[in-house]
Amino acid sequence: MKTTKILVTFLVTAFAFTACDNDNDTPEPEKAKPVINNIELGLGNNETATIGHDFHFNAEVIAGDKIESVKIKIAQISTETYSKAWSHDITWPQYTGAKNAVIHKHFDIPADAAEGKYDFIITITDQNGTSLEVKKPLTIYAVENLPVNPVATIFNVFKNDDFFYRDGKYAQEGDSFKTNDKIMSQVTLTGVKGNGIMYLLLIDKNAKHLPESVDQIDFSKVIVYDVFEHKDMAEVGTFSNVIFDETTFTTVRDMPSLIIGAQKDNNMPTPQDITGTRAWASGTYVYRLVYKNTTYNINFSQSIDVPVSL
Repeated sequence: MKTTKILVTFLVTAFAFTACDNDNDTPEPEKAKPVINNIELGLGNNETATIGHDFHFNAEVIAGDKIESVKIKIAQISTETYSKAWSHDITWPQYTGAKNAVIHKHFDIPADAAEGKYDFIITITDQNGTSLEVKKPLTIYAVENLPVNPVATIFNVFKNDDFFYRDGKYAQEGDSFKTNDKIMSQVTLTGVKGNGIMYLLLIDKNAKHLPESVDQIDFSKVIVYDVFEHKDMAEVGTFSNVIFDETTFTTVRDMPSLIIGAQKDNNMPTPQDITGTRAWASGTYVYRLVYKNTTYNINFSQSIDVPVSL
């Protein structure tokens, strides 16, 4: 009888230890990792950068728990050849502790950068101990080696046939456009070839919409003043929404006009009704040039503020 009790006690104890061991072997649930979406490198996500010039980076991050750090590194590739060793690192601490973040950054590519193809490495570290690394291609050019380099050499705005904005300054500080005033504009780009398209837009600042490339334009939030394109330019040259034939001294394409308070804009091929989210309103508008070279996937934008008093 004693032997039986001892055996039962041993079996119960052994089972208890086995149960404890099984509990210890249960794997911990996997921690959620950060997620990154909508990555953009360069204007229009063209994955190019220019030495000494502004560079656009955008990404949307959702943390597994909370963001610990957001870092980027521009690193040379072992199979590529460069004029010198170079890399670039940036950490943005302001996102620490956030559950999610839209990272929209502009920074200059340093003047000491070397041309070539690079890895653009994005590292998101989470406070729960996990991390995510995403690698994207990036090509860095010197300005003189860009296939095209659009720059606005003329950016003029007229109010009722008089200058409103010219040569980088307002003709009369504090002036504004009122109902039935006529707005006209001449914009000329240099450093372009191949195919490209230009949009000239009026955007109410309250719309909180500032497209940096043609692909980003939300036409429900913009009034199109003009749209014009060039095709099959064999050599680098100028492109303007106003065309003057110097051989005949005639204007081939004149500045379009748009009346403040008009019912339709100048979008092509179909003008838009200026209603709803793009209806006229008193306040500050952004007059914005947005250009895309569709041959080389290079974008350019420039803007000024335009007060409107209805």
